[in-house]
Amino acid sequence: MASITIRNLDDRLKTRLRVRAASHGHSMEEEARSILRAALANERTAPDDLAAAIHRRFAPLGGVELPKTPRGPMRRVPDLDR
Repeated sequence: MASITIRNLDDRLKTRLRVRAASHGHSMEEEARSILRAALANERTAPDDLAAAIHRRFAPLGGVELPKTPRGPMRRVPDLDR
C-alpha cells in the first residue's frame, strides 16, 4: 500500500479534519482516506471524442438547419516570387 505526506497543511484545516474524524470515530488518516475515496469516486472522465461530447450536450435542444454554402473552384495560389 502506498503512502503520502501532505506538507504545509493549514492548522485550521487540520483541526477540522481531526474533529470530523472524531465525530465519525475514525483516525485522521482514515478520515482523509475516506474523503479522498469519496471525492475521486465521483470524478468524471474526459470524453474520448470532443465532437461526440458536444453532440450529447446539445442534442436535447434539437437541431438546426444551416443554409448550404455555394462552393466554387479553388482560387489560384499567388506567385510569391514577384
